[in-house]
Amino acid sequence: MKIELRRSADALHTIATDEKGNEVTIYLPEIAGGAATGIRPMQLLIMGMGGCAASDILMILKKQRQQVAGFNIDIDAEREPGKEPSLWEKAHLVFRFSGKVDKSKAEYAVRLSMEKYCSATETLRRSGTELSWEVRVETD
Repeated sequence: MKIELRRSADALHTIATDEKGNEVTIYLPEIAGGAATGIRPMQLLIMGMGGCAASDILMILKKQRQQVAGFNIDIDAEREPGKEPSLWEKAHLVFRFSGKVDKSKAEYAVRLSMEKYCSATETLRRSGTELSWEVRVETD
C-alpha cells in the first residue's frame, strides 16, 4: 500500500491520497488551531474500524442470503483524558440493520468481524481499547 500526504494551502491541513487517487482531508482540531474542514487523525482510526467491520458484516450476511435493506453503525468512543499521547480508551458500537435480517445471523456476523476478521478492530484492541457492541434489527 502506498499513501501520499501533502500539505494543503492551509498549513494545518493535509490531504492523504491512496494509490487509486481517493482522497481524505485531514486537519488538526480547532483547539490546536485547525478548522472543521476535514477529519482528525484519531477520528480516522475509529472510522476505519467501523468501515472494516461493515465490509466484513455485509459480506457475511450476503453469503447467508440475508436481505439487508439498511445498515448503520453508530460509534461512541472516548479517549484517555489528560494524557499525551491520548489513546482510545473505549468504544461502543451499535450495529443497526433493517430488512429481512435474522437477528441471530446479524449477531453472528458482527461477532465474527469484531472478534476474528477485522484487522482495524484488532489493532485498537491490542492498543488497549475496550470494545463493546450491540446489534439492533428493525423488521419491515
